[in-house]
Amino acid sequence: EFMRIIIRSKDVNMWLPVPLVLADAAVRFLPDSVMEEIRNPIPSPYREVITKELLQELVRECRNVFKEYKGLEIVHVEAQDGTFVSIRL
Repeated sequence: EFMRIIIRSKDVNMWLPVPLVLADAAVRFLPDSVMEEIRNPIPSPYREVITKELLQELVRECRNVFKEYKGLEIVHVEAQDGTFVSIRL
């Protein structure tokens, strides 16, 4: 299960396979200070709902959905200078 990130510009031609397992690990190791920054703009009654556990569950559910839509391009950007960025599931 990989997400594919493609970046092309006049100086760079890069293809990065990103294992979806890394997303779960990244959430697990988020510092508390980052969690606070994520929660700050959220209105008070909902702020307490946003936890690492919730984010991990969302990542797990998204991984299941990603399997169903394998190959779906979720980001496609082409700049005027020729820079191209694509993210595919």
